[in-house]
Amino acid sequence: MRTHSVISESASETERWAANLAGLLRSGDVLALNGDLGAGKTAFVAGTAKTLGAKGEVASPTFTLLRNHEAGDKGMPLYHFDAYRLSGIDEWYELGFDEYLAEGGVAAVEWAERIRDALPPETIWIQMTRLGANKRRITISWSDERNLQECFA
Repeated sequence: MRTHSVISESASETERWAANLAGLLRSGDVLALNGDLGAGKTAFVAGTAKTLGAKGEVASPTFTLLRNHEAGDKGMPLYHFDAYRLSGIDEWYELGFDEYLAEGGVAAVEWAERIRDALPPETIWIQMTRLGANKRRITISWSDERNLQECFA
């Protein structure tokens, strides 16, 4: 597993780092986002969606559990999940969310540690850590051959 970290000084910078990463994503990729409330997970997904060309406003799917953003012109769909309210991995499967991972596009799962065992081994893990009011450490971990650290250059 390879790991790289970067410091973000603002929500807009977090979105920019996410947009850089999104430029390297492929259909079928899964982003597993973890961090405390207010750590910037949804801001990261917003930056990802913009670069992917996914339609619709990005907001946390805490109560809906899933927001499906259709592909725009020449874009990829984005499936934005929030696992915070799930009782566990069994509920993930009962709701059929695992089927979205096989449909192409990109899946972003907030609070992914709650369903870790349901995610594919090649999942890209993103840890968001609050360092201050606006400052965040973004740590990305991945296991495939891509040089994802280049998005943080």
